[in-house]
Amino acid sequence: MTNVIFNRRQMLTMTGGGLVSVAASASLAQSLVGEIEADSGQRVRHNTASFRAVQWRDHFDNLRHGAIICDSASRAVHFWSENESTYLIYPCSVPMTEEFTRRGRTEIVLKRLNPTWIPTPNMRQRDPTLPAVVPPGPSNPLGTRALNLSWQYYRVHGIDDERKIGRRASNGCFGLFNHHVEQLYEMVRIGTQVVVL
Repeated sequence: MTNVIFNRRQMLTMTGGGLVSVAASASLAQSLVGEIEADSGQRVRHNTASFRAVQWRDHFDNLRHGAIICDSASRAVHFWSENESTYLIYPCSVPMTEEFTRRGRTEIVLKRLNPTWIPTPNMRQRDPTLPAVVPPGPSNPLGTRALNLSWQYYRVHGIDDERKIGRRASNGCFGLFNHHVEQLYEMVRIGTQVVVL
């Protein structure tokens, strides 16, 4: 098995490349999806170098179709290929509150390239000013790729505002840097098993 381990400097180098481009779309994107978790004096376990170690065998009987663990506590998405030759770990955004967090077993049921975002009925109820539809593009909260879970409205997807990575910033989904979700999108199959912790 190929283990991919990054130190803090490597992770910051890899993830920091796109930070310059978010300034223009950040204010529009933020108005679409709610507040980003504020920095506080309270100790929160963020992920640049503090991923929690997880083993696929603790959560899955096998790696048929590959496996994904979405870890809310350490704010990371883990992926194992079916043949166990690839193990990748990505920093992510997580749901804003426990109310928005769904845990358990699911699977990938749809892969969407340059997805259109349609706010959920609950999101529109909480904020009636949300647009009915946001087409693909830099202001789309789903970023460049979306992996729909079998649970309605839940996804692993790209992101429009990179400041959300490592924070509580979503309405239930797990958001990745676009270059990370593009890599994951190529490896994941329909039927890939997912556990949300």
